[in-house]
Amino acid sequence: MSESSGVGSAASVLADLRDIIPASRLLTDPSQLATYECDGLAAYRVTPALVVLADSANEVAATVTACARHHVPFVARGSGTGLSGGALPHADGVLIVTSRLRTIHRVRPEDQRAVVDTGVINLQVTKESSPQGYYFAPDPSSQQICSIGGNIAENSGGAHCLKYGFTSNHVLALDLVTPQGDQVTLGTEAPDAPGYDLVGAFVGSEGTLGIATSATVRLTRLPEEVRTVLAGFHTTDQAGEATSAIIAAGIVPAAIEIMDTLAIEAAEKAVNCGYPEGAGAVLVVELDGPTLEVEHEFREVHRLCHEAGTFEFRVATDPAERAEIWRGRKSAFAAVGRISPDYIVQDGVVPRTSLSQVLHRMGEISAEHGVRVANVFHAGDGNLHPLVLFDAAEDGATERAEQVSGMILDLCIEHGGSITGEHGVGADKAKHMPKMFTADDLDTMQLLRCAFDPASVANPGKIYPTPRLCGERPRIRQGGHPLTGDGVEVF
Repeated sequence: MSESSGVGSAASVLADLRDIIPASRLLTDPSQLATYECDGLAAYRVTPALVVLADSANEVAATVTACARHHVPFVARGSGTGLSGGALPHADGVLIVTSRLRTIHRVRPEDQRAVVDTGVINLQVTKESSPQGYYFAPDPSSQQICSIGGNIAENSGGAHCLKYGFTSNHVLALDLVTPQGDQVTLGTEAPDAPGYDLVGAFVGSEGTLGIATSATVRLTRLPEEVRTVLAGFHTTDQAGEATSAIIAAGIVPAAIEIMDTLAIEAAEKAVNCGYPEGAGAVLVVELDGPTLEVEHEFREVHRLCHEAGTFEFRVATDPAERAEIWRGRKSAFAAVGRISPDYIVQDGVVPRTSLSQVLHRMGEISAEHGVRVANVFHAGDGNLHPLVLFDAAEDGATERAEQVSGMILDLCIEHGGSITGEHGVGADKAKHMPKMFTADDLDTMQLLRCAFDPASVANPGKIYPTPRLCGERPRIRQGGHPLTGDGVEVF
């Protein structure tokens, strides 16, 4: 959509949908619309012009078709648990809610596949497949409520992504609605589909390339043995040292997580998880696989944790104890509300070898600005989830928290890391993209986006640092564009 064409009216979309979707699922009342003004990143709020509670892929397609016809922007929303503002509505646009698409069509243990609607809750896939000896490996902390569609949009990970990978490693095919309203299928059930990896391009695109309505996902065999340990340390340095030693020993745990003092305090107040008293950090390590392999790895982890200085080492002996160890970690984000009225959940990545330096500098930044920071992170792959605590009722507190949050991302980049590991860029981190990518990088990404959405109606304003519309006057670069040659205008 060019600048001159402007934004169409959501009222026109509403008129097109009245004969297709029941009025009870076309929300226009301000009090109803306010329910959808933000996702899990509550600091950003925008009230949409219209909310459509889609009940099927056909209704999603009809809504997108109407949006495309009238040049009205649209945003997809699943369970609304995203933490980067990826599902933040457009004030003049339509919010398409897919949480009613909750059918698990097939679970096929014979070829380790499941076909599910994208409104299906993450944990439900595991519940349906575990009686047959399988589970869905990506497990965000919000897995009891987050949807498969949201996991696909953000390429979510979770505690077990160290060994099993992110959502992109577990999606084989997608049924989706393009930004023009067409229903298409990307990928196949084969493990190595021929042609371009369009599924890989779509997963993690944060709703800018269309809306997924169904997915064929890979199921993982339940391991023969699972052993979960909790180690208490006096400092995060000791916990980090143990993490590095475990990975250096050639062990790839299913998960390896660290929580610091503030995060532990919050979890204790919220769920009374019973972590070691006086711990400056706890390390949660989960080992899985063949019994003999797990037994060998467990002995090594036990030795390495003690060498790093653990003062308490617990082992879960049954599923109930294992769940108890994980309860504190899984509740950490929500639990922080017990110790702070407001907080920003950040998501950066650093090399494992830089963890100690980065955590030390984060502590200095926290002290310098008078802003508390609680740390919860996937230690095995260096994915940090610092929680920046503040009270919005205090003058200047929100601004200081946002400044500290940005400085943490800058710190990750300085150490060769990334501004996001699994939460996405969304509305929150778009301004940081030029710190990580060159203008040519961003323009190349935009070429892909424009190939899917030349009208720029699919979740506009997300990911990129400035509003970019396909069809805008192109820039001519000195030396030419790396893909198209000297002096060629790309878009």
